[in-house]
Amino acid sequence: MHVVVNAAMSADGKLSTRRREQIEISGTRDFDRVDELRAESDAVMVGVGTVLADDPSLTLDDPERQRAREDRGEPANPARVVADSQVRTPPDARVLDEAALTYLLVSQAALTDFVTQMEDVGATVIVAGEDRVDLVTALAKLEGDGIDQLMVEGGGELIFSLFEEGLVDELSVFVGSTVIGGRDAPTLADGEGFVEEFPALSLDGVERVDDGVLLSWTVTDAA
Repeated sequence: MHVVVNAAMSADGKLSTRRREQIEISGTRDFDRVDELRAESDAVMVGVGTVLADDPSLTLDDPERQRAREDRGEPANPARVVADSQVRTPPDARVLDEAALTYLLVSQAALTDFVTQMEDVGATVIVAGEDRVDLVTALAKLEGDGIDQLMVEGGGELIFSLFEEGLVDELSVFVGSTVIGGRDAPTLADGEGFVEEFPALSLDGVERVDDGVLLSWTVTDAA
């Protein structure tokens, strides 16, 4: 599986405010780039924190891209993947609508009633790990279901965990022209943080987009 992490952050590295509310960091051109990246992917992944904060649909905005996918024999929208170790996904979340197939990754700690509820609203539940989602096992199961390219859109806890497990192949970050600040505001890679054996990146591109800059890296040495 090829894993591409994509994010937008402020000039000081924040994904949103300390209130974890969705804010607009990038502009029209970057939104279109993200839509194109989604269209090229088999699935789009977020952590449950993103679902709770933003309630995203994770579907394509451009109908022409949807039609192009269908012309290739693919679903109009890529599948959606939610990592939810703490089983907090609301049954009325937009990622659980009928616009696309949705995978919910949970641990063995997930209550049977929760799993049943998620399956009843149409999610495909993958159980991996004892107390938290085992991302290595879960992504292997997704790959077995035909997910060859996975786009990850956040949040910071999930992104850190993927880097920690050595699962990230590419990283693209739009850096916007604003400062958010706040020691409690989420960053690109939250979690415990690395103290040694840091993931190494090779810079592939720098491009001015909207009123910011798009940075693209290949991961050359996983943690």
